[in-house]
Amino acid sequence: MRHRKAGRRLGVPTDRRIALLRGLAAALLQHEAIKTTEPRAKELRRFVERLVTISKRNDVPSRRLAVRRLPDKHMVQKLFEVYGPRYQTRPGGYTRIVKLGPRHGDAAPMVRIEFVEQELATQV
Repeated sequence: MRHRKAGRRLGVPTDRRIALLRGLAAALLQHEAIKTTEPRAKELRRFVERLVTISKRNDVPSRRLAVRRLPDKHMVQKLFEVYGPRYQTRPGGYTRIVKLGPRHGDAAPMVRIEFVEQELATQV
């Protein structure tokens, strides 16, 4: 039984699941929006929103926490230089999930996960 065990297992072992979330988070931070399956996007939302909250405190311990969770130092730098200041006044809810419909091959529910206030950031 999985009583009181939070999070989705996504059908992969723990080490591969962590690597998957790190890779998806790096792609989301780099491109500001990605297309993936719904369960992966819901887990990714938890992962990325914690990172953005950490990046709002721009200090050395926060950077060390982010480096532990992200595979690329350039993504950590972008996290603290772009996303931290952008969402400084926002109390949470930095991402949005938009449903796209089923995938053709296996009918998996596909979604687009993106940062909110993305349009404002690209126009400025």
